[in-house]
Amino acid sequence: MLSHVVSSVSFESFRESSAGKKVILLYPWTNHRNVFLSYFLNDCSEGLLYYRLPEHASALAHWLGGLCDEIRIGAPEFGKVLERVLESGTASELGEALAADIEALPLERVVLYLDELDRIPQDEEFRQFMNAAIANLPVNAQLVISSRLLTYDPWISWVNRDEVVVLGTEHRSSNLLFAKQSSLKPQVEVYAFGRGHAVSNGREISSWDGALPRNLFFYFIDNPLVTRDQIFEIFWPKLSVRDATNVFHVTKRKITERISACVDDGNNYELTNYSTGFYVPSDKIVRHYDVADFEQAMEGALLSHDAHERELLYLRAIEIYKAPFLHPVRLPWVEARRNQLKSMYAEALIGMARLKKDQSAWEVALGYFARALKETPQREDIHRGAMQMYINLGRNADARQHYTVLERLLKRKLGVKPSGETQALLQQLE
Repeated sequence: MLSHVVSSVSFESFRESSAGKKVILLYPWTNHRNVFLSYFLNDCSEGLLYYRLPEHASALAHWLGGLCDEIRIGAPEFGKVLERVLESGTASELGEALAADIEALPLERVVLYLDELDRIPQDEEFRQFMNAAIANLPVNAQLVISSRLLTYDPWISWVNRDEVVVLGTEHRSSNLLFAKQSSLKPQVEVYAFGRGHAVSNGREISSWDGALPRNLFFYFIDNPLVTRDQIFEIFWPKLSVRDATNVFHVTKRKITERISACVDDGNNYELTNYSTGFYVPSDKIVRHYDVADFEQAMEGALLSHDAHERELLYLRAIEIYKAPFLHPVRLPWVEARRNQLKSMYAEALIGMARLKKDQSAWEVALGYFARALKETPQREDIHRGAMQMYINLGRNADARQHYTVLERLLKRKLGVKPSGETQALLQQLE
């Protein structure tokens, strides 16, 4: 039986969010895409039609033919309308035919799940096809889109009609993507845990024209209020103010070009504006930053007095922290920030370990203590916590071995012995 709570996404909230929507978009950068697929399997097993687009999908008619062949394995009557228009039908006619074939299925509810849809061009033909398919979907059917990129077209018009929902943005600091708006602003999403990547309006910025624009971009994102002198000290400490100014403006312009190139409306979108001596986030774009979400979760956990709320927030922080900050960039400001965030991540693991210890979940607590020790191997209190879990589990030999490892580590790194408190814990075993 599928658990109704997986990570921080509940089955109930999934059903509530997706109910009555013609289209469900799975947000590309969420960790829960497989969870959502499991929910669909659990909620609509007989009526789930799954099709993963092939790696070299090209023409619309070609991949629709593959879709028909795939679905016919479980529904032999599917595709009769599509077959008649595959060879010469327009994009709109193909969309209408797909909707007609779905309506002909003798099922109470149908979910067509298209996986890796970004393998095909998101061009005008695609827009016409999707608009026709969505407009003609029967009331008992839903279209689910899973892809590695998510652009506005053709979805935004349907969002404004309340026909589309985006799943996977539940814990963002602002639910900025595909919200109903009178005037749309470009969405810049930044993911700095790991190697670092940025997405502008659903398109990943893949070329930066050198390392400098990329590094300055991440610096601006991570420092939303910064002076020109601070920037120059970080990036061009040996240049004159005049030379640093020239390089700075050229680099800043390259960042603007990279963001604007993904928007395709002919306008320039700057990441920052200069105001009263500071560079601050531009109001022409909307930002999402995973590090900001991580810090927000950690701050909430540290301030909360409710154990259940702290556990959810710690889990959220651990989920966001996928890898060290901008690894493996070797710049002083990056390394300092990396160490700071690594320490915060360790505190999240330690917090979870102690919560699980209080719940007498010894095995789970031990796992979190062990993960925390990978981040902070010299924290004796964490070693002691792991030893206590071994003792609680009746694994005394493991507790003794762990003490030996700690003893060698402290002698080699610090030239000291374990504290009296840790030695007393060992003596319990004797």
